[in-house]
Amino acid sequence: MATTTKTKGAAKSRYNELRKILEERRRELMNDVQGRIRDVRAEGHKERDVLDQGESSEVDIQEDIEFALIQMKSETLTKIDAALRRLEEGAYGDCFECGDQISEARLRALPFAVRCKDCEEARETAEQRERQLAQRRGSSALYFDVQG
Repeated sequence: MATTTKTKGAAKSRYNELRKILEERRRELMNDVQGRIRDVRAEGHKERDVLDQGESSEVDIQEDIEFALIQMKSETLTKIDAALRRLEEGAYGDCFECGDQISEARLRALPFAVRCKDCEEARETAEQRERQLAQRRGSSALYFDVQG
């Protein structure tokens, strides 16, 4: 009976720790995204009439970079929200592929991870192989088009 109580206590402790990590990361990202949006809005109200073409182009590039950063952070927020839902459902920290627990070190580094290190590496290797095959198919198709 003591082992069951101890196991439940460890699970509760892990749950609380992981929830804290996710919520802290979510808070950081929300503050960052909101700050960037405020900055972009403030910059957007500045006079652009006085900029020459080069300066205007540079401002456009900066705005594109800011927008991309906001978008990436928003996507991360979505992943964290999904991780919080999985945590509430009791499925957080389990690998989507093999079902094993994702290591605590991995979850600390990447709190919204959905695969264990081994499964993620296997997925990345498979994706890389697919990209290489697609490139070969694309370049061979180009070769045949030129020859035809």
